[in-house]
Amino acid sequence: MHELVGALRSYAWGSRTALAELCGRPVPSAHPEAELWFGAHPGDPARVQINGHSESLLDLVSADPQRELGSVAGEFGGRLPFLLKILAAEEPLSLQAHPSLTQARAGFARENQAGLGMDSPMRNYRDENHKPELVVALDRFEALAGFRDPRRTVKLLQAIDVTELNPYAELLDAQPDSAGLRTLFTTWIALPQNALGTLLPKVLDGCVRYLSERDAGFDGVPKEFTTEVRTLLELAEAYPGDAGVLAALLLNRITLEPGEGLFLAAGNLHAYLRGVGVEIMANSDNVLRGGLTPKHVDVPELLRVLDFEPLDLPKVHSEVVGNGVYRYHTPAAEFTLTRYELSPGDDPATVLHGGPGIALCTHGTVRLLQGKSELPVECGHAAWISATDSEIRAQALDGSAQLFCATVGAN
Repeated sequence: MHELVGALRSYAWGSRTALAELCGRPVPSAHPEAELWFGAHPGDPARVQINGHSESLLDLVSADPQRELGSVAGEFGGRLPFLLKILAAEEPLSLQAHPSLTQARAGFARENQAGLGMDSPMRNYRDENHKPELVVALDRFEALAGFRDPRRTVKLLQAIDVTELNPYAELLDAQPDSAGLRTLFTTWIALPQNALGTLLPKVLDGCVRYLSERDAGFDGVPKEFTTEVRTLLELAEAYPGDAGVLAALLLNRITLEPGEGLFLAAGNLHAYLRGVGVEIMANSDNVLRGGLTPKHVDVPELLRVLDFEPLDLPKVHSEVVGNGVYRYHTPAAEFTLTRYELSPGDDPATVLHGGPGIALCTHGTVRLLQGKSELPVECGHAAWISATDSEIRAQALDGSAQLFCATVGAN
Protein backbone atom coordinates (compact mmCIF):
# COMPACT_ATOMS: atom_id res chain seq x y z
CA MET A 1 0.00 0.00 0.00
CA HIS A 2 1.19 3.50 -0.88
CA GLU A 3 -0.03 7.05 -0.48
CA LEU A 4 -2.07 8.18 -3.50
CA VAL A 5 -2.19 11.91 -4.30
CA GLY A 6 -5.32 12.98 -6.15
CA ALA A 7 -5.34 15.17 -9.29
CA LEU A 8 -7.19 18.42 -8.63
CA ARG A 9 -9.51 19.61 -11.41
CA SER A 10 -10.71 23.21 -11.66
CA TYR A 11 -14.02 23.97 -13.38
CA ALA A 12 -16.19 27.07 -13.15
CA TRP A 13 -18.95 25.20 -11.28
CA GLY A 14 -16.58 24.10 -8.51
CA SER A 15 -16.21 25.44 -4.97
CA ARG A 16 -13.50 27.68 -3.52
CA THR A 17 -14.08 26.23 -0.05
CA ALA A 18 -15.37 22.63 -0.02
CA LEU A 19 -12.34 20.67 -1.25
CA ALA A 20 -9.88 23.05 0.41
CA GLU A 21 -11.59 22.58 3.78
CA LEU A 22 -11.86 18.82 3.31
CA CYS A 23 -8.14 18.54 2.54
CA GLY A 24 -7.04 20.98 5.24
CA ARG A 25 -5.80 23.69 2.85
CA PRO A 26 -6.26 27.48 3.15
CA VAL A 27 -9.73 28.81 2.31
CA PRO A 28 -10.74 30.24 -0.11
CA SER A 29 -8.75 28.55 -2.86
CA ALA A 30 -7.35 30.63 -5.71
CA HIS A 31 -9.70 29.01 -8.25
CA PRO A 32 -12.96 27.04 -8.10
CA GLU A 33 -12.03 23.43 -7.25
CA ALA A 34 -14.49 20.95 -8.73
CA GLU A 35 -13.07 17.42 -8.60
CA LEU A 36 -10.25 15.47 -7.02
CA TRP A 37 -9.45 12.43 -9.20
CA PHE A 38 -8.06 9.24 -7.66
CA GLY A 39 -7.50 6.92 -10.57
CA ALA A 40 -5.51 6.07 -13.68
CA HIS A 41 -7.46 7.91 -16.37
CA PRO A 42 -5.06 9.29 -19.03
CA GLY A 43 -6.71 12.71 -18.71
CA ASP A 44 -5.36 13.27 -15.19
CA PRO A 45 -3.93 10.26 -13.32
CA ALA A 46 -3.30 10.33 -9.58
CA ARG A 47 0.24 9.93 -8.34
CA VAL A 48 1.61 7.15 -6.14
CA GLN A 49 4.27 7.96 -3.57
CA ILE A 50 6.86 5.14 -3.56
CA ASN A 51 10.11 5.27 -1.58
CA GLY A 52 10.27 9.04 -1.62
CA HIS A 53 9.43 9.58 -5.28
CA SER A 54 6.18 10.19 -7.15
CA GLU A 55 4.91 8.06 -10.03
CA SER A 56 1.76 8.28 -12.12
CA LEU A 57 -0.75 5.54 -11.23
CA LEU A 58 -1.39 5.15 -14.95
CA ASP A 59 2.31 4.48 -15.61
CA LEU A 60 2.54 2.15 -12.62
CA VAL A 61 -0.38 0.02 -13.79
CA SER A 62 0.66 0.09 -17.45
CA ALA A 63 4.20 -1.08 -16.61
CA ASP A 64 2.98 -4.26 -14.90
CA PRO A 65 -0.82 -4.78 -15.02
CA GLN A 66 -0.58 -8.28 -13.58
CA ARG A 67 1.28 -7.11 -10.49
CA GLU A 68 -0.96 -4.11 -9.83
CA LEU A 69 -4.34 -5.48 -10.95
CA GLY A 70 -3.94 -9.23 -10.52
CA SER A 71 -6.61 -11.52 -11.96
CA VAL A 72 -8.78 -8.69 -13.35
CA ALA A 73 -5.99 -7.36 -15.59
CA GLY A 74 -7.07 -9.47 -18.56
CA GLU A 75 -10.77 -8.73 -18.12
CA PHE A 76 -10.25 -4.97 -18.37
CA GLY A 77 -7.46 -4.79 -20.92
CA GLY A 78 -4.70 -4.15 -18.39
CA ARG A 79 -6.37 -0.96 -17.14
CA LEU A 80 -7.76 0.01 -13.76
CA PRO A 81 -11.49 -0.20 -14.56
CA PHE A 82 -12.78 2.50 -12.20
CA LEU A 83 -12.17 6.17 -11.44
CA LEU A 84 -12.81 7.46 -7.91
CA LYS A 85 -13.44 11.16 -7.26
CA ILE A 86 -14.48 13.70 -4.69
CA LEU A 87 -16.85 16.13 -6.39
CA ALA A 88 -17.74 19.60 -5.08
CA ALA A 89 -20.45 21.50 -6.98
CA GLU A 90 -21.15 25.11 -6.05
CA GLU A 91 -23.16 25.67 -9.24
CA PRO A 92 -25.09 23.30 -11.54
CA LEU A 93 -23.15 21.02 -13.86
CA SER A 94 -24.25 20.61 -17.47
CA LEU A 95 -27.28 18.52 -18.35
CA GLN A 96 -25.65 15.32 -19.61
CA ALA A 97 -25.78 11.60 -20.29
CA HIS A 98 -23.19 8.91 -20.86
CA PRO A 99 -23.07 6.29 -23.63
CA SER A 100 -23.29 2.52 -23.39
CA LEU A 101 -20.15 0.50 -24.07
CA THR A 102 -21.26 -0.26 -27.64
CA GLN A 103 -22.10 3.39 -28.30
CA ALA A 104 -18.80 4.58 -26.83
CA ARG A 105 -16.72 2.22 -28.96
CA ALA A 106 -18.57 3.17 -32.14
CA GLY A 107 -18.50 6.90 -31.38
CA PHE A 108 -14.80 6.92 -30.49
CA ALA A 109 -13.90 5.10 -33.70
CA ARG A 110 -16.14 7.37 -35.76
CA GLU A 111 -14.62 10.58 -34.39
CA ASN A 112 -11.08 9.21 -34.80
CA GLN A 113 -11.86 8.38 -38.42
CA ALA A 114 -13.21 11.91 -38.91
CA GLY A 115 -9.87 13.28 -37.71
CA LEU A 116 -11.17 15.07 -34.62
CA GLY A 117 -8.33 15.84 -32.21
CA MET A 118 -8.64 14.59 -28.64
CA ASP A 119 -8.81 18.19 -27.43
CA SER A 120 -11.34 19.30 -30.05
CA PRO A 121 -14.39 21.06 -28.53
CA MET A 122 -16.53 19.19 -31.10
CA ARG A 123 -15.51 15.77 -29.76
CA ASN A 124 -18.07 13.75 -27.80
CA TYR A 125 -16.01 10.61 -27.19
CA ARG A 126 -12.60 10.93 -25.52
CA ASP A 127 -12.21 7.19 -24.93
CA GLU A 128 -13.98 3.98 -25.93
CA ASN A 129 -15.48 3.14 -22.53
CA HIS A 130 -18.91 3.53 -21.01
CA LYS A 131 -19.46 5.47 -17.80
CA PRO A 132 -21.96 4.06 -15.32
CA GLU A 133 -21.54 6.13 -12.17
CA LEU A 134 -22.46 6.26 -8.49
CA VAL A 135 -22.33 9.35 -6.27
CA VAL A 136 -22.61 9.15 -2.47
CA ALA A 137 -23.40 12.38 -0.63
CA LEU A 138 -20.98 13.73 1.96
CA ASP A 139 -23.34 16.61 2.69
CA ARG A 140 -26.79 17.51 1.35
CA PHE A 141 -26.53 16.82 -2.38
CA GLU A 142 -29.01 18.09 -4.99
CA ALA A 143 -29.49 16.67 -8.49
CA LEU A 144 -31.74 16.17 -11.48
CA ALA A 145 -31.72 12.56 -12.65
CA GLY A 146 -33.80 10.49 -15.06
CA PHE A 147 -37.09 11.29 -16.75
CA ARG A 148 -39.97 11.74 -14.31
CA ASP A 149 -43.25 9.82 -14.65
CA PRO A 150 -44.92 11.68 -17.55
CA ARG A 151 -48.25 11.90 -15.73
CA ARG A 152 -46.65 13.84 -12.91
CA THR A 153 -44.85 16.05 -15.42
CA VAL A 154 -48.21 16.87 -17.00
CA LYS A 155 -49.41 17.98 -13.55
CA LEU A 156 -46.32 20.19 -13.20
CA LEU A 157 -46.84 21.82 -16.59
CA GLN A 158 -50.49 22.45 -15.75
CA ALA A 159 -49.58 23.86 -12.32
CA ILE A 160 -47.26 26.44 -13.88
CA ASP A 161 -50.39 27.58 -15.72
CA VAL A 162 -48.91 29.16 -18.83
CA THR A 163 -51.04 29.13 -21.96
CA GLU A 164 -48.00 28.51 -24.16
CA LEU A 165 -47.28 25.28 -22.26
CA ASN A 166 -50.74 23.81 -22.91
CA PRO A 167 -49.91 22.16 -26.27
CA TYR A 168 -46.90 20.45 -24.72
CA ALA A 169 -48.88 19.26 -21.72
CA GLU A 170 -51.57 17.90 -24.05
CA LEU A 171 -48.94 16.15 -26.17
CA LEU A 172 -47.51 14.35 -23.14
CA ASP A 173 -50.94 13.66 -21.64
CA ALA A 174 -51.95 11.92 -24.88
CA GLN A 175 -48.79 9.80 -24.88
CA PRO A 176 -47.53 9.43 -21.29
CA ASP A 177 -44.64 7.10 -22.05
CA SER A 178 -41.07 7.06 -23.34
CA ALA A 179 -42.21 7.95 -26.88
CA GLY A 180 -44.06 11.02 -25.60
CA LEU A 181 -41.03 12.07 -23.56
CA ARG A 182 -38.76 11.67 -26.58
CA THR A 183 -41.07 13.81 -28.72
CA LEU A 184 -41.37 16.58 -26.13
CA PHE A 185 -37.66 16.61 -25.24
CA THR A 186 -36.65 16.65 -28.91
CA THR A 187 -39.06 19.51 -29.60
CA TRP A 188 -37.74 21.62 -26.75
CA ILE A 189 -34.03 20.93 -27.21
CA ALA A 190 -34.27 21.82 -30.91
CA LEU A 191 -36.43 24.96 -30.58
CA PRO A 192 -35.20 27.85 -32.75
CA GLN A 193 -33.69 30.61 -30.65
CA ASN A 194 -36.50 33.06 -31.39
CA ALA A 195 -39.15 30.54 -30.33
CA LEU A 196 -37.17 29.66 -27.20
CA GLY A 197 -36.76 33.35 -26.44
CA THR A 198 -40.55 33.73 -26.49
CA LEU A 199 -41.50 30.58 -24.58
CA LEU A 200 -38.93 30.50 -21.81
CA PRO A 201 -39.66 33.94 -20.27
CA LYS A 202 -43.38 33.09 -20.11
CA VAL A 203 -42.59 29.80 -18.36
CA LEU A 204 -40.39 31.61 -15.86
CA ASP A 205 -43.13 34.17 -15.20
CA GLY A 206 -45.47 31.26 -14.51
CA CYS A 207 -42.94 29.82 -12.06
CA VAL A 208 -42.73 33.12 -10.20
CA ARG A 209 -46.54 33.28 -9.97
CA TYR A 210 -46.67 29.70 -8.73
CA LEU A 211 -44.28 30.49 -5.87
CA SER A 212 -45.96 33.79 -4.99
CA GLU A 213 -49.47 32.38 -4.63
CA ARG A 214 -50.35 31.32 -1.11
CA ASP A 215 -51.25 27.70 -0.49
CA ALA A 216 -54.86 26.70 -0.18
CA GLY A 217 -55.64 26.36 3.50
CA PHE A 218 -52.85 28.78 4.51
CA ASP A 219 -51.18 26.00 6.45
CA GLY A 220 -47.65 26.92 5.41
CA VAL A 221 -47.08 23.57 3.70
CA PRO A 222 -45.02 24.01 0.49
CA LYS A 223 -46.91 23.43 -2.73
CA GLU A 224 -46.38 20.13 -4.54
CA PHE A 225 -43.87 21.41 -7.09
CA THR A 226 -42.14 24.14 -5.07
CA THR A 227 -38.70 22.50 -5.27
CA GLU A 228 -38.96 21.81 -9.00
CA VAL A 229 -40.11 25.36 -9.79
CA ARG A 230 -37.41 26.97 -7.66
CA THR A 231 -34.80 24.81 -9.37
CA LEU A 232 -36.04 25.94 -12.78
CA LEU A 233 -35.69 29.61 -11.79
CA GLU A 234 -32.18 28.98 -10.44
CA LEU A 235 -31.13 27.25 -13.65
CA ALA A 236 -32.56 30.05 -15.77
CA GLU A 237 -30.58 32.60 -13.79
CA ALA A 238 -27.36 30.63 -14.22
CA TYR A 239 -27.99 29.77 -17.91
CA PRO A 240 -30.28 32.42 -19.42
CA GLY A 241 -31.87 31.45 -22.72
CA ASP A 242 -30.66 27.83 -22.51
CA ALA A 243 -32.98 25.10 -23.84
CA GLY A 244 -31.71 22.85 -21.05
CA VAL A 245 -33.82 24.90 -18.62
CA LEU A 246 -36.98 23.63 -20.32
CA ALA A 247 -35.59 20.09 -20.45
CA ALA A 248 -35.12 20.20 -16.67
CA LEU A 249 -38.93 20.27 -16.36
CA LEU A 250 -38.96 16.62 -17.44
CA LEU A 251 -36.51 15.23 -14.87
CA ASN A 252 -36.73 13.89 -11.33
CA ARG A 253 -35.57 16.42 -8.72
CA ILE A 254 -33.57 14.53 -6.10
CA THR A 255 -32.09 15.40 -2.71
CA LEU A 256 -29.53 13.05 -1.16
CA GLU A 257 -28.77 13.21 2.54
CA PRO A 258 -25.25 12.28 3.72
CA GLY A 259 -24.58 8.60 3.06
CA GLU A 260 -27.30 8.22 0.41
CA GLY A 261 -26.27 7.25 -3.10
CA LEU A 262 -27.45 7.85 -6.67
CA PHE A 263 -26.64 5.43 -9.50
CA LEU A 264 -26.82 6.48 -13.15
CA ALA A 265 -26.70 3.90 -15.92
CA ALA A 266 -26.00 4.60 -19.59
CA GLY A 267 -28.46 6.99 -21.19
CA ASN A 268 -29.82 8.55 -17.98
CA LEU A 269 -30.07 12.31 -18.44
CA HIS A 270 -28.90 14.14 -15.31
CA ALA A 271 -27.34 17.24 -13.82
CA TYR A 272 -25.73 17.60 -10.41
CA LEU A 273 -26.87 20.90 -8.90
CA ARG A 274 -24.89 21.40 -5.70
CA GLY A 275 -23.18 19.52 -2.93
CA VAL A 276 -20.12 17.43 -2.10
CA GLY A 277 -19.93 13.71 -2.73
CA VAL A 278 -17.73 10.72 -3.41
CA GLU A 279 -18.21 9.61 -7.01
CA ILE A 280 -17.10 6.37 -8.63
CA MET A 281 -17.49 5.42 -12.27
CA ALA A 282 -16.11 3.26 -15.01
CA ASN A 283 -12.76 4.70 -16.13
CA SER A 284 -14.13 7.09 -18.76
CA ASP A 285 -14.62 10.78 -19.49
CA ASN A 286 -17.31 10.46 -22.18
CA VAL A 287 -20.05 13.08 -21.84
CA LEU A 288 -22.96 13.92 -24.17
CA ARG A 289 -24.30 17.32 -23.13
CA GLY A 290 -27.91 18.44 -23.42
CA GLY A 291 -27.72 22.01 -22.18
CA LEU A 292 -26.93 24.21 -19.16
CA THR A 293 -23.48 24.75 -20.59
CA PRO A 294 -21.59 26.97 -23.05
CA LYS A 295 -19.85 23.83 -24.34
CA HIS A 296 -20.64 21.79 -27.45
CA VAL A 297 -24.13 20.24 -27.53
CA ASP A 298 -24.52 17.57 -30.22
CA VAL A 299 -28.30 17.09 -30.28
CA PRO A 300 -28.45 14.19 -32.80
CA GLU A 301 -25.79 12.20 -30.92
CA LEU A 302 -27.44 12.95 -27.58
CA LEU A 303 -30.77 11.63 -28.87
CA ARG A 304 -29.07 8.42 -29.99
CA VAL A 305 -27.71 7.90 -26.48
CA LEU A 306 -30.63 8.94 -24.26
CA ASP A 307 -32.86 6.43 -22.49
CA PHE A 308 -36.35 7.97 -22.35
CA GLU A 309 -37.90 5.32 -20.13
CA PRO A 310 -39.39 7.05 -17.05
CA LEU A 311 -37.22 6.40 -14.03
CA ASP A 312 -38.26 6.04 -10.42
CA LEU A 313 -36.04 8.00 -8.04
CA PRO A 314 -32.74 6.18 -8.69
CA LYS A 315 -31.40 6.31 -5.15
CA VAL A 316 -29.05 3.55 -3.97
CA HIS A 317 -29.66 2.49 -0.39
CA SER A 318 -26.54 1.07 1.19
CA GLU A 319 -26.61 -2.41 2.69
CA VAL A 320 -25.32 -2.79 6.22
CA VAL A 321 -22.73 -5.57 5.99
CA GLY A 322 -21.07 -5.10 9.38
CA ASN A 323 -20.77 -2.76 12.33
CA GLY A 324 -20.39 0.67 10.71
CA VAL A 325 -19.90 -0.92 7.27
CA TYR A 326 -22.16 0.10 4.36
CA ARG A 327 -21.95 -1.32 0.82
CA TYR A 328 -23.47 0.32 -2.27
CA HIS A 329 -24.63 -2.31 -4.75
CA THR A 330 -24.92 -1.39 -8.44
CA PRO A 331 -25.02 -3.43 -11.69
CA ALA A 332 -21.60 -2.07 -12.72
CA ALA A 333 -18.91 -4.73 -13.18
CA GLU A 334 -16.16 -2.12 -12.94
CA PHE A 335 -16.60 -1.06 -9.31
CA THR A 336 -17.96 -1.65 -5.84
CA LEU A 337 -17.94 1.07 -3.18
CA THR A 338 -18.01 0.48 0.57
CA ARG A 339 -18.20 3.07 3.36
CA TYR A 340 -16.66 2.52 6.79
CA GLU A 341 -17.63 4.59 9.84
CA LEU A 342 -14.72 4.09 12.24
CA SER A 343 -15.03 4.90 15.95
CA PRO A 344 -12.14 5.90 18.23
CA GLY A 345 -10.81 3.08 20.36
CA ASP A 346 -12.15 0.30 18.14
CA ASP A 347 -9.86 -2.52 17.06
CA PRO A 348 -8.61 -2.33 13.45
CA ALA A 349 -11.26 -3.48 10.96
CA THR A 350 -10.51 -5.34 7.74
CA VAL A 351 -11.47 -3.06 4.86
CA LEU A 352 -9.79 -4.75 1.89
CA HIS A 353 -8.59 -8.31 1.35
CA GLY A 354 -6.16 -7.12 -1.30
CA GLY A 355 -6.18 -4.99 -4.42
CA PRO A 356 -6.66 -3.49 -6.78
CA GLY A 357 -8.34 -0.91 -4.61
CA ILE A 358 -8.30 2.67 -3.38
CA ALA A 359 -8.95 3.67 0.23
CA LEU A 360 -10.13 7.30 0.54
CA CYS A 361 -10.50 9.12 3.87
CA THR A 362 -13.33 11.69 3.96
CA HIS A 363 -13.42 12.50 7.67
CA GLY A 364 -10.83 12.42 10.45
CA THR A 365 -7.61 10.46 10.04
CA VAL A 366 -7.27 6.73 9.38
CA ARG A 367 -4.36 4.40 10.04
CA LEU A 368 -4.09 1.63 7.43
CA LEU A 369 -2.35 -1.54 8.55
CA GLN A 370 -0.87 -4.37 6.52
CA GLY A 371 1.11 -6.86 8.52
CA LYS A 372 3.71 -4.78 10.37
CA SER A 373 3.41 -1.83 7.98
CA GLU A 374 1.15 1.15 8.58
CA LEU A 375 0.15 4.23 6.61
CA PRO A 376 -1.68 7.25 8.06
CA VAL A 377 -4.29 8.69 5.67
CA GLU A 378 -5.68 12.14 6.44
CA CYS A 379 -9.00 13.58 5.32
CA GLY A 380 -9.05 14.19 1.56
CA HIS A 381 -6.16 11.79 0.98
CA ALA A 382 -6.04 8.20 -0.23
CA ALA A 383 -3.98 5.04 -0.56
CA TRP A 384 -3.37 2.73 -3.52
CA ILE A 385 -3.72 -0.98 -2.78
CA SER A 386 -2.20 -3.24 -5.43
CA ALA A 387 -3.02 -6.88 -6.11
CA THR A 388 0.21 -7.87 -4.34
CA ASP A 389 -0.98 -6.36 -1.07
CA SER A 390 -2.54 -8.66 1.48
CA GLU A 391 -5.30 -7.91 3.97
CA ILE A 392 -5.68 -4.19 4.75
CA ARG A 393 -7.09 -3.11 8.11
CA ALA A 394 -8.15 0.38 9.16
CA GLN A 395 -8.37 2.18 12.49
CA ALA A 396 -9.52 5.69 13.41
CA LEU A 397 -6.94 8.07 14.85
CA ASP A 398 -7.77 10.98 17.17
CA GLY A 399 -11.56 10.68 16.95
CA SER A 400 -14.09 9.21 14.55
CA ALA A 401 -13.21 8.71 10.89
CA GLN A 402 -14.87 7.87 7.59
CA LEU A 403 -13.27 5.76 4.88
CA PHE A 404 -14.50 4.82 1.40
CA CYS A 405 -12.98 1.76 -0.25
CA ALA A 406 -13.27 1.26 -4.01
CA THR A 407 -12.66 -2.13 -5.57
CA VAL A 408 -13.53 -3.94 -8.79
CA GLY A 409 -17.22 -4.96 -8.91
CA ALA A 410 -18.46 -8.31 -7.77
CA ASN A 411 -20.46 -8.81 -10.99
